[in-house]
Amino acid sequence: MIKMEDVYKTYANGVTALNGVNIEIDQGEFVYIVGPSGAGKSTFIKLMYREVKPTTGKIVINNKDMSELKEKEVPFLRRNIGVIFQDFKLLPRLSVYENIAFALEVIEESPRNIRKRVMDVLEQVGLKNKARFIPDELSGGEQQRVSVARAIVNHPKVVIADEPTGNLDPETSWGIMRLFEEINASGTTIIMATHSKEIVNTIKKRVIAVEDGLIVRDEHRGEYGYEI
Repeated sequence: MIKMEDVYKTYANGVTALNGVNIEIDQGEFVYIVGPSGAGKSTFIKLMYREVKPTTGKIVINNKDMSELKEKEVPFLRRNIGVIFQDFKLLPRLSVYENIAFALEVIEESPRNIRKRVMDVLEQVGLKNKARFIPDELSGGEQQRVSVARAIVNHPKVVIADEPTGNLDPETSWGIMRLFEEINASGTTIIMATHSKEIVNTIKKRVIAVEDGLIVRDEHRGEYGYEI
């Protein structure tokens, strides 16, 4: 499903973010990526949706060797990967409906299918009555739910979440995590970078710990293991 072989990433400023990473993640897994700030978590995540490229090493996603992927093929790869960010990254002038529909319009889905799929996913995330709202009219938790809906509307095989609860209060965070569990239960792989010790230690899933660019721990149903 996702495989990294001897992956290194060194940025132009000389900082080595990943230092020989080897990892495999199977279809349907729920995986936390944890570690202290600056450990390499964000780079690990960004490599999976080709936001950055490795300096050396091999990355295979959905049987696609990323090193052989041409730039024009990247959008097609991302059709099977939903990405959720800490700061939501919603388009501020578009409605909730339009933000989600945009993900389908770019792949030229038919208007009829767009309407059905957007309304279905809005019901799934509990925002069917907010379809015509713009992001500024929503709470932080509601905006993150829109972000989740946008990520899953195309039925991706993988959902990648980078600190998705980082800007949310505890109650709202648990609501988002319940939503992730539902999505994972349907067979979607969830890969989530997080600093939340409480979430990791309560909803026990596979934990991959990154420190100084290295995988220092990989445990099924593990715990956070770092002081925050």
